[in-house]
Parts: sequence; C-alpha cells; structure tokens
Amino acid sequence: MHWDPKTLRERGVHAMQNLRMDFLMLLPGNRRVVLEVDGMQHYIRNEGTEPDSMKYAATMADDRDLKFGGYEVFRFSHDELRDRAQPLLAGFFDTLLDHPPITPP
Repeated sequence: MHWDPKTLRERGVHAMQNLRMDFLMLLPGNRRVVLEVDGMQHYIRNEGTEPDSMKYAATMADDRDLKFGGYEVFRFSHDELRDRAQPLLAGFFDTLLDHPPITPP
C-alpha cells in the first residue's frame, strides 16, 4: 500500500510518505498489522552474487519506523511461503488472533 497525497493531507506532515507495505490488516481495537514478504532483493546485490548488509539494514530501519508508528510487523521469507504457505499462514493467523496486540516500546 502507498500513502497518496490525499492521505498525506489527512494524516499531516508526519505521515510515512515513502513507506510501502506488502499487506496491511486493520483489526478490531485499532490494531494495525503489517505482513511483509521478503525476497532476495532485501539482502543481496549484483544479481544475487553477494550479500548487501546496507539493504538489510534499511529493511530493519523501516521495521523500526513502523513499530514506533504503532504497527505490528511480521516478516516472512519468500522461500518459506513458496512451498508451504497455506499451513504456515493458517498457523500464523490462529496465533495472531489468539494473542493481544504487541505494544511498541
């Protein structure tokens, strides 16, 4: 999801303008859950030939910004979802919905 100019006007100057989320779930009680699916582009460079710690660091910084903004963030790797998405996500959602929200520090 992208924050567009209309949303920016509604949210004010502190809106997260450059943030893109894979999935945003708005649950009862103003609970905001972000699901991210990370492929190799989050941690490699040179067409997959070497790790890129700066890309990984940027991803973690985005996580922190979301968490400080009151979002719960859960990351999945592309590889773990590729072959077993249905059972993995069924278990995840059961656990998510049975637990209270994670409160930011």
